[in-house]
Amino acid sequence: MTSFEFALLPLLFLPLILENPLTSAQMMSSLVKPGIFRHLMCRNNMYPRSSVLRYPVSDEQVFWSEPFPDYCPPAYTAPHIGGQVWADPPLPSDTFWPQWNQLDGQVNRESFHGAYNVQNGLPLNPIGRTGLTGRGSLGRWGPNHAADPIVTRWKRDDQGAIVANPTTGKNIIQMVAIQRSDNKLWAIPGGMVDPGENVSVTLKREFTEEALNFTDKANMVERFFQAGGVQVYQGYVDDFRNTDNAWMETTALNFHDEDGSQVGQLELMAGDDASNVRWTDVDSNLKLHANHADIVREVVIRRNAHW
Repeated sequence: MTSFEFALLPLLFLPLILENPLTSAQMMSSLVKPGIFRHLMCRNNMYPRSSVLRYPVSDEQVFWSEPFPDYCPPAYTAPHIGGQVWADPPLPSDTFWPQWNQLDGQVNRESFHGAYNVQNGLPLNPIGRTGLTGRGSLGRWGPNHAADPIVTRWKRDDQGAIVANPTTGKNIIQMVAIQRSDNKLWAIPGGMVDPGENVSVTLKREFTEEALNFTDKANMVERFFQAGGVQVYQGYVDDFRNTDNAWMETTALNFHDEDGSQVGQLELMAGDDASNVRWTDVDSNLKLHANHADIVREVVIRRNAHW
């Protein structure tokens, strides 16, 4: 299956998803898995913030099950990773023995896609080849777990009425998006899950740090997130930092301000790793970092909003 053919799969399943929106997250997870999904962002390009060019990998050569005798990817781990408290030591090592596919102390080395293979002492990206070995700029060998809070509200006019798209007749939903400082792409305001940290704590912390950058509304934000979110995705992220031995996985939850009286009224302010932040209309033209647009689309389906 080519990348173009894979891109058409969600369209083939769309009627079924619309009839039963509760299956949409499960359907997306079934597509983004080894043997089906082919990552694009982490192939056939220069590794970000480096001069290291990935070894070319075609669509047909992504999966580890496909023979690729000439595959000779360069190894790269960003220099600034060394010695960081949030990063693993180099491998191989005589003193560092990670416990793959399980909870390793407080570090979660389990993948949402099941057990991954380990070759020559290094974990293998479950989706397939990326054209680069090492950790790149990621801190952990194997899965690097993140959490992404998709905070949404309905778009409203000056009188407070919800705005519908004139073509589809469906209400327009807006999300909080940040502009990443590393690649300048708009993204969900998420971040890495600290060792031993509950994902719910990560979600609230990252949203506050990246999209609000102040604490005077902390109680209201606390109540908003305590009300709970709806999980829309859990799995692999087609991130430009992924390598053969280190990759991003995320848990994404939708926190929706139905009447716009809570977070929907707050003045956004970029902080932490964000260079900008805004409420942005969500539709099929939305361009986001990695496969964030696919994750956000799950929210649109569940809320029966315009796309």
